[in-house]
Amino acid sequence: MEFEFIAATLFNLGVNIIYTFLALFIGVASLLIIDKKLMPGIKIEQQLKAGNVAVAIFASTILLFVAFIIAFGMKG
Repeated sequence: MEFEFIAATLFNLGVNIIYTFLALFIGVASLLIIDKKLMPGIKIEQQLKAGNVAVAIFASTILLFVAFIIAFGMKG
């Protein structure tokens, strides 16, 4: 293989890893903001520890929507 091909592949891998961590950070941050601002009386972490399935579905749905928004934004 040529060096340019390997360098381009490693560069693309690095960019994708950065996007992955950025998306993960944005998803978790948005979940925490929603938990604090929109639902001040309900703590998601406590409800998850108590086994509340509805809260788990709600939190996963928020993370999925954030992932969709980031994915469509990265498509251009």
